[in-house]
Amino acid sequence: MTKPRPLTRLEFMKLSAAAAAGITVLPGFTYERNAFPEPLKRRFGRTNFDVTTFGLGGQSSIQWTPEDVNPVDIILKAFDMKVNYFDTSNVYGPSQVNFGKAFEKLNLIPGRSNFNENLRSNIFLTTKSMIRWAKGGYPQMDNVRNSTNADHGGGAIADLKRSLSQMFGDGSGNYPKGAYVDMIMIHNLNTYEEIDVVYSGLEGDFDPKGNFGALIALRDFRDGTNVTGLNPDHEKLVRHLGFSGHYSAPVMMEMIQRDKWDLMDGMLVAINVNDRRYQNMQYNVIPVAEEKDIGIVGMKVFADGAMYGKHAGWSNQPEHVVRTVGNQSMPSKPLIEYALTTKGLDTLIVGIGHIDEDPLKCQLVQNFYASQIEENALSERERRELEQLGLNAYDGKANYFQMGDEGLTPPRNPRILADDKIQIMWDTSYAGDEPISYYEVIKDGTVVDTISHRPQVLLDQPFVCEIDGPGNQFRIAAVDAAGRRAESELLTV
Repeated sequence: MTKPRPLTRLEFMKLSAAAAAGITVLPGFTYERNAFPEPLKRRFGRTNFDVTTFGLGGQSSIQWTPEDVNPVDIILKAFDMKVNYFDTSNVYGPSQVNFGKAFEKLNLIPGRSNFNENLRSNIFLTTKSMIRWAKGGYPQMDNVRNSTNADHGGGAIADLKRSLSQMFGDGSGNYPKGAYVDMIMIHNLNTYEEIDVVYSGLEGDFDPKGNFGALIALRDFRDGTNVTGLNPDHEKLVRHLGFSGHYSAPVMMEMIQRDKWDLMDGMLVAINVNDRRYQNMQYNVIPVAEEKDIGIVGMKVFADGAMYGKHAGWSNQPEHVVRTVGNQSMPSKPLIEYALTTKGLDTLIVGIGHIDEDPLKCQLVQNFYASQIEENALSERERRELEQLGLNAYDGKANYFQMGDEGLTPPRNPRILADDKIQIMWDTSYAGDEPISYYEVIKDGTVVDTISHRPQVLLDQPFVCEIDGPGNQFRIAAVDAAGRRAESELLTV
């Protein structure tokens, strides 16, 4: 009998393309466990950790598990394929527990004689908390959501410890010494009020006996300090802090722009072929995160299954899990390629509904191979062509989780500082479906200067133009790559 050989990346990509086109292929190749090529990796921002371009998401069948699926097998297979970025959350039902079962099999429990420290140090494990406050007893506020699958209501720090208990401990609140997550993200930020809460205690007066936001306390558990009084044992339970969002690019931008302490090392953001049909992420928040060297993770590449016939609304049960590998009108491979060729993206998390011994039917294998693409592999013209695929599902209206397009906005917060010289100042515009190119400064009806657009990384670092000579009336206009303009209101000295 001829010994089976593993597929090369090129061979597999050819077969994947044929399968996506609906062609029956009898390649003569045999899938073998551990027979995959080394996955591509990218530097994950300033963490300086190299993450695989494919990351395993903690939803789909790991959260809403169909009766005939073993979620632990999905996680183990991802490890077999040398995936090293893993994502879960305290609002993903049994997801963290399923990771814990897999970690038990992989000898990833610290303190045990069989602990595989080398394997643990070579994966990047992220969890998330959707509680905005550091501790329990927090007030209920308009436009501030707090949610967890736990029953303790103990705040973000309790969520962090719950994650460690479910993935490395007994699931009842206890975790072994040496357990940590590589990152905890403030989950699903939608409103400016939520940002106000998570930064409270860092901005303004800090009262350790009162209520304060999650970030100041999570910093204690990152650094081993006890500024908040919540970390008397000086534990270091997390390596990095970050945040996630998929609704409002402006809110996510402000989350970064208010971070004077460089706390945010990672961002999870929605990105797919429909992005430019909404208030997009790729021209707004992603460049700001990239400028600050924040690691960027993409999600919602299949619009939570809406690309494949699921209703355009939140999944919440096993019947919503997609278990096929794309279809002829919407092949999964180019959807993944679009996301991973978005400038700035480091990795893409994908939820897996189904694995199979036949690699052409296995979502995990197919999506993994589709992710083996360099950031600059597609031209802008090719990316625009791929955007047409989004029209095959709900006429491009599948991104129910994303704010609608508002077009190019005028420069924000325009103001004049008049002393010995006149200075015009403003904050960034928001881009429409084309990137912003530059700003025009208009004095008494005449353009007197142009300022190139750049990502504004801090609120206290606005755009500034110093005016030569006297003037009475001023405007600032944003101009995008299509030549469209959006002018501010009239400013008078």
